[in-house]
Amino acid sequence: MSPLIVILLAAAFGFYMAWNIGANDVANAMGTSVGARSLSFRQAIIVAAIFEFTGAMLVGNHVSLTVAKGIVSPAAYSKDALVFALGMLATLLAAALWVNMATKLGMPVSTTHSIVGGVMGFGIVTHGLASIEWGKVITIVASWIVSPISGGIISFFIFLFISKKILADDKPVVAAKKYAPFLAFLVSMVLVFSMLYKGLKNLHLNFSFTHALLIAIAVSIVFYAVIYKIVDNIPVDATLPYKRRFPQVERVFAILQVITASYMAFSHGANDVANAVGPLMGAVYASALTAHKALSMPIWVLSVGAVGIVAGLSMYGYKVILVVGRKITDMTPSRGFAAEFGAATTVLVCSKMGLPISTTHTLVGSVIGVGLARGIGALNLKVLKDIVVSWLLTLPIAAALSAAIFLSLKGLFVG
Repeated sequence: MSPLIVILLAAAFGFYMAWNIGANDVANAMGTSVGARSLSFRQAIIVAAIFEFTGAMLVGNHVSLTVAKGIVSPAAYSKDALVFALGMLATLLAAALWVNMATKLGMPVSTTHSIVGGVMGFGIVTHGLASIEWGKVITIVASWIVSPISGGIISFFIFLFISKKILADDKPVVAAKKYAPFLAFLVSMVLVFSMLYKGLKNLHLNFSFTHALLIAIAVSIVFYAVIYKIVDNIPVDATLPYKRRFPQVERVFAILQVITASYMAFSHGANDVANAVGPLMGAVYASALTAHKALSMPIWVLSVGAVGIVAGLSMYGYKVILVVGRKITDMTPSRGFAAEFGAATTVLVCSKMGLPISTTHTLVGSVIGVGLARGIGALNLKVLKDIVVSWLLTLPIAAALSAAIFLSLKGLFVG
């Protein structure tokens, strides 16, 4: 099998996987914003396209064999690079097919876990169960519980704070204008600090804890001043009936939610583009070894991932966005803000603690937390049950698909 054929297949499968990441996973960033009507679907696509693409191209080059290294050892394939290349191709296609199937059903699943399942599948059929790093697999299984619960707890208390301090106030618009700049400061602190502290290594910007904190505080003061100026211009009409003042309150949170949605899109593009271009790069790298050539990370690999994500979101992203944003619980800008803030904070804290978590699971857990703050009756339990089932099926189905595809490719190209 020539290296050129491997590269062409890897590019095609990688684009297909990126397309599915855009169609399914970007709902993490945009689902609550669209569900709360802070952004229209068209506006969400524009925001996501800008920040997903920017995140993927600027910070997304930490790929190579990161995913594969944690599940199976590439050293086991050092004498047969073609088998490893075929394994990466099988992983990409299997994960993409499963995510595509889940998207069609409107189920938000973890693309990271799909890739991990794919790697496990071809690892088992080539070197047996002993080749799998089961400790890593156990931590992933644990994250199915840790991620949604952590996001849910933080979002629950954030929305409880908003409910008591703003929504239940006799003058909710005045309360919203009072607390919004403070919330903008907190959001900015969490987001900017998480981006700067150990988050920009690939741009060779390694800020220390102190420097990252000082920059985050400075940026957050600017955000405080800007939001203070914006909300200060929102008129307070004391003659309106109490209930008709809430649209003015939600206008304040819609502004804040656009900030959190933009950050989540950037972060998602930076991190999850690896799910498409990681195995793609693995296949390209392995094919280069068979040709006895050295290979550096080409920019076209990142471009395939970035363009594919944006294309998938714009063409097929509406199905999962509607489930996350509208079918789990009724979403408003204040609830969406609490969910996105809780999810972003959880991802930051767990990442710094070295806990592997899924953005998808965290965001869904955060939406559940906001719903629980209004009572169990506010949740659509049938939709939740279907989502949990799809999470449990992701690893074994992706593994089975990958094993079957790998054996087919091996029979076709190796014999």
